[in-house]
Amino acid sequence: MSGRMDAIIVGGGISGLTVAFFLRRAGLAVSVLEAGDSPGGTMKTVAEGGWLVETGPNSALETTPLFGEMFEGLGITGERLYADAAAGRRYILRDAKLHPLPMSPAAFIVSSLWSAGGKLRLMKEPFVGRAAEEETVAQFVRRRLGPEFLDYAINPFVAGVYAGDPSSLSVRAAFPKLYALEERYGGLIRGMVQGAGERRKRAEKAKDRARMFSFRNGMQIFPDALARLPGLDMRLGSAVTSVERKEPPEGGRGFVVRYRRGGREESLEASAVVLAVPAYAAGELIRPFSAPLAEALGRIFYPPVTEVFLGFPSASMGRPLDGFGFLVPEREKRNILGTIWTSALFPGRAPEGHVALTTFVGGSRQPSLAERDDGELARMVSAELRTLMGVRGDPVYAKIVRWQKAIPQYTLGHLALMAELGEFESCMRGLYLGGNYRGGIAVGDCLTAGESLARRIAGENGVPSAGPLSASLREGDHSQA
Repeated sequence: MSGRMDAIIVGGGISGLTVAFFLRRAGLAVSVLEAGDSPGGTMKTVAEGGWLVETGPNSALETTPLFGEMFEGLGITGERLYADAAAGRRYILRDAKLHPLPMSPAAFIVSSLWSAGGKLRLMKEPFVGRAAEEETVAQFVRRRLGPEFLDYAINPFVAGVYAGDPSSLSVRAAFPKLYALEERYGGLIRGMVQGAGERRKRAEKAKDRARMFSFRNGMQIFPDALARLPGLDMRLGSAVTSVERKEPPEGGRGFVVRYRRGGREESLEASAVVLAVPAYAAGELIRPFSAPLAEALGRIFYPPVTEVFLGFPSASMGRPLDGFGFLVPEREKRNILGTIWTSALFPGRAPEGHVALTTFVGGSRQPSLAERDDGELARMVSAELRTLMGVRGDPVYAKIVRWQKAIPQYTLGHLALMAELGEFESCMRGLYLGGNYRGGIAVGDCLTAGESLARRIAGENGVPSAGPLSASLREGDHSQA
């Protein structure tokens, strides 16, 4: 079976589906080829016996107006749930005790999370000069804020966001907005004050102020709605085997994408192809065009992470679940990266009279721990929760979710590699690479990058991409395959 579309998206995760949404809004005929049996990539929800388990992002931060725009276009705005107000309260482990992360200058002054010396060290920040070369997150924070802030703020934060190690991540690549405060304003404190006005003009929200949300029945509501987009040709169970360049006799551009579906070899042609798959998978597909770039993409590290979702009777808790959860600094030498108090954030995550706790193990810090068997992981995490939270008894429900390759690490040299990708795309006009290894790993980052890529593709096809939903999107003028 073969056919021709305006654009083919390889990969049905949130990045690829976002590109597809905006290309359909521009009126282009779009096919999405997804190897799995459901859309969304890691953004999936499992419902069992009253428990609601997220196998990917547990929530998202409303950092961009694109969320509201897309939810309205998909008709799922009414399904959105904002997190409980207590979600803004987060804890950091220090000396085996959970300390609230201060969210105001006054709270910082009285906080027991840092010593008096560590707090005084922050006063030097406005007088620290700019870096002369690319730095890791650890080098940047130690230079500007001191070692104690690195150990008990940034180290656990990086583990919670990237499952990563601040001594290997590039601050320019992994936290570009943080780096920009120094580059543009000369310092973090000065930049946070002066940069607030610019964020308001862009209708953006800083991640520490953006509202957290999910959906009544879990995050999978979002990709499922995208996959049902009128006129979108969504092909599940379609594993792409090759992308070939096709030069029509009359000139122009084109590609043939070959894939396997239901045991059959099939193909599609399009003038634009987006590889919205992990870096290592994209590398294999572009290997015929550039073996060196394929090798470089394959070297992007994705550490293993295991999610341990445990359910307990509410009476088992040794402390109130009065926040988002807690993060664990490396210096504390524990066996977990942190725990989300899932049932305290959104309703419907645990049966009546029970609570749900989601704990993460492994990452760049302790990759071997992520590979332990299910029973050992459940016992290990339960023991940590007894020590750190006073949880009593054994869990009444357990669900283990594994990612052998979880989150791409933006290490030193990452931006140079992304520049190479840009040059490659310039040479391979019509072939694009996208995904959370490019432009940020958060859900909001994927939406922003996907919308930008869709505008670029539509523009190169001579199609206006701005404005209200097109008639073709509303009416669905391209049938499902």
